[in-house]
Amino acid sequence: MTSTKIQPVASADFPTRWGKFRIYGFRAEFGSDGNRHVEEAVALVMGDVKASPPLVRVHSQCLTGDVFHSLRCDCRQQLEMALSMIRDEGAGILIYEQQEGRGIGLMAKLQAYELQDAGLDTVEANERLGFKADERDFALPGEILKALGVKKVRLLSNNPEKVEALAKAGIEVIERVPCEVEPSPHAEEYLRTKKEKLGHIFNS
Repeated sequence: MTSTKIQPVASADFPTRWGKFRIYGFRAEFGSDGNRHVEEAVALVMGDVKASPPLVRVHSQCLTGDVFHSLRCDCRQQLEMALSMIRDEGAGILIYEQQEGRGIGLMAKLQAYELQDAGLDTVEANERLGFKADERDFALPGEILKALGVKKVRLLSNNPEKVEALAKAGIEVIERVPCEVEPSPHAEEYLRTKKEKLGHIFNS
């Protein structure tokens, strides 16, 4: 999937409890004639991200975790860890994509929860609903980084597919920084499936 157009929509000062960021909105159009779709994402940028390869986190929207503090996943913990690490370094970028439920959408994600309650793991549940194990392709973050003038990054991620997607977009990942948090007992099966079926890398 190739980006045909990326458009900066807006930018503004963005104070947070982790410090002062600049928030950027981006809209991109992907696909070929007759099969185009639009994706939107925001980038939170702190400090000088061009002086040296910045710490970058690509985070997929998770309403249940990020907003409601769900213990079924580690998403909110990873989000807060990323913002804390960027704050501690004084520079970095967090890209927040609208990719709820590994790209299947909120209502399908809740249906997947129901199937997980019946004994399926996250991959099996997505596939039972007619989706791939992970519907995301991470094409947009690479385009955003290029739009921000960033060509080399230290990527905060456990997911090799994000590294590959950035490389494909022409972004050099000089280091993959682990994004591991202390798991809730409710998320142990979720994390095991990430490792065993989706190839995520965990040191612990």
